[in-house]
Amino acid sequence: MKIVSLNGWGGKLLEPLLAYLSADPPDVLCLQEVVHSPATNADWLTYRDGDHVLPQRPNFFRDVASVLPDHVGTFCPASQGVLWDGDAVVPSQFGLATFVRNALPLTAQAQGFVHKAFSPHGYGEHPRPRNAHVVRVYDYARDRMVCIAHLHGLRDLNGKLDTPERLAQAERLRDLVLTVAQPHDPLIVCGDFNVEPDSATFAVLGEIGLVDLVTTRGFPGTRTSHYRKPGRFADYMLVNRHVAVESFTVLTEPEVSDHCLLVLEI
Repeated sequence: MKIVSLNGWGGKLLEPLLAYLSADPPDVLCLQEVVHSPATNADWLTYRDGDHVLPQRPNFFRDVASVLPDHVGTFCPASQGVLWDGDAVVPSQFGLATFVRNALPLTAQAQGFVHKAFSPHGYGEHPRPRNAHVVRVYDYARDRMVCIAHLHGLRDLNGKLDTPERLAQAERLRDLVLTVAQPHDPLIVCGDFNVEPDSATFAVLGEIGLVDLVTTRGFPGTRTSHYRKPGRFADYMLVNRHVAVESFTVLTEPEVSDHCLLVLEI
């Protein structure tokens, strides 16, 4: 089973991402920074937050679904704000998406908030609402259940250092995972955590037997050349002892975002 996690950057590098996914579709894709804007069919709109201006694919969720026809996609919104079409505003939802190959029965799932709650009238004040999604699927190739969770961790304008909010986020993620995962399940928890490698987040998740593959296998970071700020870590992939890792890598090529693709085969 192949599991991929990626912060998709709102689809800014859409073409190489779709080419990668269509060439070798994962069994489960955990995608963060997903945009869903049912009110428009525009190809590109603009996100504005003060000096932070970014082109966005307003129907990024639909774009990815179009190259994964053999997958069931679930969009999990964290908030609804607006994107800009020139001077016109377009309602747009922001959140996570999980794509599961339809040959893998999805037997249980849960989504919930790890920071704040759904914001229906604007993206909210920083640090903005953040959610997580957990799925439990049956893997016929190995005759077993597998549980997979991902999140997009809160973004603090002061950086990625630990805060009380980040500790609470880790505890909420742990508790959400335990509503779906069973004691002997292979368990994978991944995503853009927005924390440093020495974060207390990993101790909290260690309480349920999870160990990170990015830092323990010596990868130097999870950012591509499109990310020009200091600090090279944001994304992590954690597994428990029931996961038989065949391979794990942080892909630096192709560049499909300002985050690297995390690719796990079990």
